Amino acid sequence: MRKVLIAGLTFLAPMMAVANPVDDLLNRMDAGAARKFITELQPSDTDFFELSQRDGKVCVKGNTWVNIATGVNWYLKHHAGIMVSWNNMHPRLPERLPAVKGKERHTTWLTDRYDFNYCTFSYSMAFWDWNRWQEEIDWMALHGINMPLAVTGEEVVWRNMLLKLGYSKEEIGRFIAGPAFLAWWAMNNLEGWGGPLPENWYRQQEALQKRILQRERSWGMHPVLPGYCGMLPHDAKTKMGVGVTDGGLWNGYTRPSNLIATDPSFDRIADLYYKELTRLYGKASYYSMDPFHESADNSAIDYAACGRKLLAAMKRVNPKAVWVVQGWTENPRPAMADSLPAQDLMVLDLFSECRPMFGAPSVWRRDKGYGDHPWLFCMLENFGANVGLHGRMDQLLHNFRLAVAPTSPLQSARQHLRGWGYTMEGSENNPVMFELMSELPWMTDSLPNDEDIAAFKQRWLNSYVRARYGVADPALQQAWQVLANSIYNCPLGNNQQGPHESIFDGRPSIDNFQVKSWSKMHNYYDPNDTRRAAELMTSVADKYRGNNNFEYDLVDITRQALDDQARLQYLRTIADYRGFDRRAFSADSARFLHMLLLQDSLLGTRREFRLGHWTEAARSLGRTPQEKDLYEWNARVQITTWGNRDCADRGGLRDYAHKEWQGLLSDFYYVRWQTYLDALSRQMAHDSRPDASALGEGANANKTATELFAMALPKAPVIDWYAMEEPWTLRHNTYSPVPVGDCVDMAKRVMAFLSETKCRAF
Repeated sequence: MRKVLIAGLTFLAPMMAVANPVDDLLNRMDAGAARKFITELQPSDTDFFELSQRDGKVCVKGNTWVNIATGVNWYLKHHAGIMVSWNNMHPRLPERLPAVKGKERHTTWLTDRYDFNYCTFSYSMAFWDWNRWQEEIDWMALHGINMPLAVTGEEVVWRNMLLKLGYSKEEIGRFIAGPAFLAWWAMNNLEGWGGPLPENWYRQQEALQKRILQRERSWGMHPVLPGYCGMLPHDAKTKMGVGVTDGGLWNGYTRPSNLIATDPSFDRIADLYYKELTRLYGKASYYSMDPFHESADNSAIDYAACGRKLLAAMKRVNPKAVWVVQGWTENPRPAMADSLPAQDLMVLDLFSECRPMFGAPSVWRRDKGYGDHPWLFCMLENFGANVGLHGRMDQLLHNFRLAVAPTSPLQSARQHLRGWGYTMEGSENNPVMFELMSELPWMTDSLPNDEDIAAFKQRWLNSYVRARYGVADPALQQAWQVLANSIYNCPLGNNQQGPHESIFDGRPSIDNFQVKSWSKMHNYYDPNDTRRAAELMTSVADKYRGNNNFEYDLVDITRQALDDQARLQYLRTIADYRGFDRRAFSADSARFLHMLLLQDSLLGTRREFRLGHWTEAARSLGRTPQEKDLYEWNARVQITTWGNRDCADRGGLRDYAHKEWQGLLSDFYYVRWQTYLDALSRQMAHDSRPDASALGEGANANKTATELFAMALPKAPVIDWYAMEEPWTLRHNTYSPVPVGDCVDMAKRVMAFLSETKCRAF
């Protein structure tokens, strides 16, 4: 049943022909759910949604379809105890919904709500089909998003443009990256890695992007399309005779060149790009451009002139369009931003909860923020789509209040704030942080002072537990309070990028700590806190069997507890090695490996934590055996070595997108750790026996005394990890996405093991 009440004849005419996307969403969520709601679209100068009861149904009003969907989500969470989440997009609604008592109205002046990072399109979405994208657009609408980045199928525009510029299909294949690496090609970081793309890929992605845009626009969303900021293949100067700056290298990869915006050919090439973009995907109100992304300042570049040229090219497509730029490291260059009209540039403050640039305390603080340019407060939360509990609750609340409060000392920044955004590198993780961020803009009048944050968090988390699980269980509330004050409260001054990394996932060493090269990981919480939270969750687990959100969180929290205890187990094992306690080393290394396999079994009980959901999605997009193999190789490489030997090792990219997934643990991480621990054991055994070669016999007969003395110094085994890792990326053994085992029983088994080992005298 579709009911749309529209006040005012001028508002009525253009809207009558528009279908009600909220009804469609509700029916996709749960067949027939739309008949339980009345939705009313009403004009308003202020963004709002309102809940009430009418004719035995829940009535949701709002001034946009997205705001109505946000109201529906608010009702489901806070009145019905039903949370629609990435892990729970199709909840069953009761036949009779709880009634809304009176009227409940929420407003916000934060009208622009952005979603996605370029990286999200590769780390999470590389192999999504329309069914998965349809769910994501529903999730966006429910969480208030009206300004999503939309770069799917961007490579089709480039392929067509480069063909017209004289490049062959083979040359283009060496330029455009493969499915799992398109984000870094689009951001001007690399060329060709993971390709060449098959013709079928271009056809599929063009069709997919058109469906995505059609659906987003039907909601009244304003998709942010990729603009042109001068990228060209690295050989463009030789091939085309145009003026470019050399992109150099990025972690070992050859970067594309940059067409100097003041070059006479710039307008022609930019117009060609926009013509093809518009032909395929239509015009946009917003275009995303990040010129000079992650590159050093170049005194030869006139950033102000380049900015004006980039803007002018965009304006020739749509004079009312706004340029969206990421506030990240040195971008946007002040010289460039200062040369542009304020209303034409919008800045995404990409990492507002940790490294804000809008004026809040930060290592990247800009005293004047972004000047007169509008900007969005964004939560990055996740790097590399790594699996792990993580959040900065206090810091998020503090920084958000600095941005929006009428009494904030940063009034200039507040004056130009237009909205907020999600800018995660990977989605489908830590739903608690995304729910908190989505609700804050609708509570700007009740945000806590710093001294009231603890009380606010406790109230909000109790509400979250009720919404997430449909019950107000004291054990669950206590578990989340423990997490919120420990692992979900990464403190001010800690600059780590994303979750605390699992000891299982990194290349083994004698001093293993962080997994990836740039994590800046720094301990900040007691590992016994995550253990305590897992104990509380498992203590009531039998009561909530079949509760999808509970079972997902049970596995995720128990996984984190096991990770944290495994790090302590690793340290004990290395202490055994350093102390040359061979018997203890044998027992502790075996226990560590057992914990790793226990983790694999736990994660295998949920589809979200199985490697097969990633590899099968990749293979399913292929139309030929060769395409399936290429896409699977992309999927495997991205989450392990990331690059070739040079880029993985010297470039530091290995394990950047590491995943705590069943199958990857048992077949990849376990093999590395077993190899290393066996090598340590052999070394200790060797050091216990006479060795004539150490005195200059046999193979060392020609070594000097100095060389022999150098050999005498203790060294851990040296292993060529890449030689071990690359063969796994080339395999095609099947990993099933289908869960195995009961998650409640498995979580209880893990906690029983930890309880047993807790009593051991390590």
